[in-house]
Amino acid sequence: MSYSLPLRFWVNVIKNPQFVFDIHKGSITDACLSVVAQTFMDSCSTSEHRLGKDSPSNKLLYAKDIPSYKSWVERYYADIAKLPAISDQDMNAYLAEQSRLHYVDFNMLSALNEIYSYVSKYSEEIIGALEQDEQARRQRLAYKVEQLIGAMSMES
Repeated sequence: MSYSLPLRFWVNVIKNPQFVFDIHKGSITDACLSVVAQTFMDSCSTSEHRLGKDSPSNKLLYAKDIPSYKSWVERYYADIAKLPAISDQDMNAYLAEQSRLHYVDFNMLSALNEIYSYVSKYSEEIIGALEQDEQARRQRLAYKVEQLIGAMSMES
């Protein structure tokens, strides 16, 4: 059994709140968040942790709480496993409805501008990768990206 979702997503959010919020994360905050993230990882781990006098202090800090947290995680996944399965048709209908409901929230021009900023910033790497890829070469994608960057840079 693996609890990879919390380890891939939530640990990243915990350790890097600046990815989600417009904040500065100082070194003291970073150290504190590392302890919280380590505790979360230990709580989601399916293996037993052996702690001793040589264990790092960040692992010892919440060691007595880990068994309780592990039981919460196990109960969470057990509850999810008991839920009825969702059909592909229901999932597609739900996603279509969410897309319709939030259509006005999505600013296509803003999204395209963000993509352009990224492509412009990393143009050499992107064009190089496209020139190396056989499928991309057949479609002349590197040339098209260069044309796009040229046209967009004239607009700004």
